Amino acid sequence: MEAISHRPLLVVDGDSFAHRAYHALPKSIRRRGDKGGGAIVGFANYLIRLYESERPRAVLVGWDTLDVPTYRHKAFASYQSGRQFDAELLDQLAVLPDFVAACGFAAAKAPSFEADDFLAAAVAHEEGRGGTAIVASGDRDAFQLASATTTILHPVRGGDMARIGPPEVRERYGVEPEQVPDFIALRGDPSDKLPGAKGIGPKGAASLLHRHGTLETVLASGRFAGQAEQLRLYRRIATMDRSAPLPPLEDQTPTWAKASDLAREWELTRLADRLGALASATS
Repeated sequence: MEAISHRPLLVVDGDSFAHRAYHALPKSIRRRGDKGGGAIVGFANYLIRLYESERPRAVLVGWDTLDVPTYRHKAFASYQSGRQFDAELLDQLAVLPDFVAACGFAAAKAPSFEADDFLAAAVAHEEGRGGTAIVASGDRDAFQLASATTTILHPVRGGDMARIGPPEVRERYGVEPEQVPDFIALRGDPSDKLPGAKGIGPKGAASLLHRHGTLETVLASGRFAGQAEQLRLYRRIATMDRSAPLPPLEDQTPTWAKASDLAREWELTRLADRLGALASATS
């Protein structure tokens, strides 16, 4: 029988932190070939900080596939419509999985799946083996993964991370973590262009779920008859897909020296020096 590590699996929403880094750091940070480097440097700093604070047994970073529509886009044409990304951000998103691999960590990316889906699949994997998980994401959809053995790290002002478990989900939304997709379906999600139920806001959505338990039970009571199929679709879109394909997630040892070499090849000298210092400290 496989021995269960007391150290958690760290699961990171790569796109979430890369986007944050890109918009937070100056565009004057350049890498080899006068290409953008801010998103890489900022993401790397997030990743190092998360690793040092959580000391995980392994790290998985999930990524969106931006050039292929997911089942969500196919099922609901307005899903995430209007999003435009700078070419320099897209360029850095394309190479960041290489950086993750150079660190000795696992990356997950596949057509038709979003980063969120890999987070859910990794949590299901880790909980299934009796372990614990830490999920780092700026997307509140990830709150649906909170449990007795899974904690969500959510960025807040000042660069801090709020630790979100079931009590914090109840405090913020008034629902249980497993009710979050139903809550999103009823309340709506402007960032994903999900309109929600007509006339229902956060308090109304929480109240309905407190009384009825699930969206299906709400619909069975006769509410939103004209919107029932739309609301079921919104719930499906908001539900992370735990069947997303995962790479092996055995215990890992960071390869900071290899990551330092890659950063130096990119001419990101300060990042290379930081990674080199980590390599020296752990050798």
